[in-house]
Amino acid sequence: MTTTPSLAAEGLSLGYGDRTVVSDLDLAVPPGAITVIVGANACGKSTLLRAMSRLLSPRTGRVLLDGREVHRMPAKELARVLGLLPQSPIAPEGITVADLVGRGRHPHQGVFSRWNERDDAAVAQALEATQTTALADRPVDELSGGQRQRVWIAMSLAQQTEVLLLDEPTTFLDPSHQIEVLDLLTDLNQNRGTTIVMVLHDLNLAARYADRLIALADGRLHAAGEPSEVLTEENVRAVFGLDSRVITDPTSGRPLMLPIGRHRVFEPAGTGAAGGADTTG
Repeated sequence: MTTTPSLAAEGLSLGYGDRTVVSDLDLAVPPGAITVIVGANACGKSTLLRAMSRLLSPRTGRVLLDGREVHRMPAKELARVLGLLPQSPIAPEGITVADLVGRGRHPHQGVFSRWNERDDAAVAQALEATQTTALADRPVDELSGGQRQRVWIAMSLAQQTEVLLLDEPTTFLDPSHQIEVLDLLTDLNQNRGTTIVMVLHDLNLAARYADRLIALADGRLHAAGEPSEVLTEENVRAVFGLDSRVITDPTSGRPLMLPIGRHRVFEPAGTGAAGGADTTG
């Protein structure tokens, strides 16, 4: 019986050129759980994922996978355990869907090993899970944005890693496909014990699907814990500068954030004040 590897950051500072994006961050990702990172634009979410997958070297601190520094691990060894779906992946020109998804199997190819039935099965399962089997022979650059995103997710699934990092995996997807992808990742987590860390912009989807929420603000850890602990009106205001009401989602029982803007705010009769999550009888 194998144990799901742990992933953590210690004293992590990250940046580009003269700009610091993440400062002195300590973070522990629960193994075998779904962790969702949220925060305002440019707060360091994608930068953190890049460092955790060793695409970006830390200025200070380190990222540990089962106690080993990821930046010291051989690339192929790391890729067999940890996979990353970046925010805007680029496919080679003219590559077909099946070939792109098949690239997820490269970390499992040794010097003397060749493509085998296990690789075929992994690709077929990934295509079926993402409903892209019918697209297998089509060039990726002919697909719609939503189709292309599902194909990239299929490639990540074909890699069959124990830890999977995804940066905005629901980008370009309509609401139906967003739920399908998040349900698929939940199945992967529950059936295989895969540790999943993803960045989501939709706070309500994040709260519904996360076992643990991490909120970043200005490159620092602002809050971490169960969704009910992190998705609060105070935290939404501090992290996003947004007034809101947080209620219980009648579908999931998780917190549900209702943003308050300057317009279209219900005012109960006779109050004259914008408030309104409570209705009058």
